[in-house]
Amino acid sequence: MNRLLFSFESVCKRTPPEDGRLACHDRRASRPFPRARRPHAVTAGTAVFRLLTCAVLAAATLHAAPTDDEVAARRTALEVAGAFGNDGFKLRDGNWTGVVEIGKPKVIQVNLYAGNQYWFTLGAVPAAKKLRVTIYDEAGKSVEIDPYEEASVAAAGFSPITSGSFYIKVEETEGAAAAFCLVYSYK
Repeated sequence: MNRLLFSFESVCKRTPPEDGRLACHDRRASRPFPRARRPHAVTAGTAVFRLLTCAVLAAATLHAAPTDDEVAARRTALEVAGAFGNDGFKLRDGNWTGVVEIGKPKVIQVNLYAGNQYWFTLGAVPAAKKLRVTIYDEAGKSVEIDPYEEASVAAAGFSPITSGSFYIKVEETEGAAAAFCLVYSYK
């Protein structure tokens, strides 16, 4: 008790002896107490913003989960791309997935640099019987490639003369609609 009183007395000053009370002198006493925080009013604009934010986050979460077919297609593409690793090619981190059908090719834009060599490898599930990878320059002209095609796998090797945007066309020529995955390697 004495110890607590001692601590209290070190902060407070004793008032005149006739009164005998302790008076606390707080330098913040002249300021009003902060008001209690009230929850923000939810306006229509705030509600719409919160709803849109939740919808975008939910959509991103749903899109981020690959299907079993996309995983199988990626595994197939990586098996073939691994062979290029033996020749010194480095695999890029990203990949493109989707569903490819006969008569409905997919086109992917990439930026490539002159002096590098590239291999674009396409893998799909066995429902795709024959695939093709074609590369186009900025003007839309087909460029010369070193092709590889086997069942549900296709690849195209290419060395650009100039740096710039190129378009990779992924198409199915035989089979049923199938999940695909495109990866690429460079050196």
